[in-house]
Order: sequence, then C-alpha cells, then structure tokens
Amino acid sequence: MRRALLSIIALMCISTLSAREPLYVVNGRVVDDIKHIPQEDVESIDILPANETTIAEWGEGASEGVILIRLVYDTPARFDVDGYDNYTSFLADNVKWEDKMPAARVSLRLTIDTEGRATISEVLQSTSRSFLRRVTTAIESSPRWEPAMRDGKAVESVVLVNLLLPEGKRLPAEHAVILQ
Repeated sequence: MRRALLSIIALMCISTLSAREPLYVVNGRVVDDIKHIPQEDVESIDILPANETTIAEWGEGASEGVILIRLVYDTPARFDVDGYDNYTSFLADNVKWEDKMPAARVSLRLTIDTEGRATISEVLQSTSRSFLRRVTTAIESSPRWEPAMRDGKAVESVVLVNLLLPEGKRLPAEHAVILQ
C-alpha cells in the first residue's frame, strides 16, 4: 500500500514538472510569461482551448491552450529623460531628502496623460507627510513622459512608483499595542 502511494505521488510530481503552460499572446505577440504585466494595464483576456482549431492557428505551442491578452496600449508610457530610463531613479535624485533624515517610503499610482504629464491618482502608502509633499513637488516639476500608444494614438496609462529614501536605509520598525 505504501509503495503504491509513493508511486502515485512520484507520478504526480513528474507530471507537474513536465506540465506545459498555455501559449501567452499579448497584443498579438507571443510572450514567454505575463507575470510582469500590471493588472490595471489589462483590457481583456480570452482563453482558447487546446483543440485542433487553436493549434492550427497558433501552432504546436498552443497544445495546452492559448491565453490572449489585450492591453489598454500597444506600447507603454516611457520615461527617458536626460539619461534616466527609470522614473524612480529620477525622483530619488530630485526629491530633497537628506541622508540624516529618517527613512521614508511612498507608493503611488500615477496617471500618465496623453500629453505625457504625470499626476498622482492614488497614494497607496506614505510613511511621512513631509516626504509625500516633497515627492509630489518633484513629480509636478518633472519632465514629461512619452505617453502610452494604442493604434498610433497617445492614450492615458497608469504607472506604479515605489520610492524609499535615503537609499539603502531601512524603515524603522512599527510598534503596535494590542488591546483585548
């Protein structure tokens, strides 16, 4: 009995290891994975079964089915200004927050409009009002982005930004009192 159970477990492990994933197609292009796509960028998802029609259209890679994902844009918004290819690095260099100050963090959802202007659409987390004000000032005075494009036209998009300053410094531990 124990040997049969071990054989079943071994077969399950082997099939799990050899199981293939479906074919991912994002905006008409086959991609290796979709883990990097923010949820707010997805406009629609269609799932095609692993049948003869799907395999005939998409090839042998579709033998486990196809997941078609349509994003709200063809190309995402890009911040590529004065050598910065990363908006967080730009903010870190332009927010006035000295090394002697306590560590502070903000997590923001920014909207990049069709003109490339970044505005805060939601504050997800802020450990310091003063830090948030300084980050807001840096965002308001920052150069414009290259907006997201869809079908050759600029479209509004959403970007998540997480900033912790001073860099390399840890946030102080939070203390809580539990009342019963």
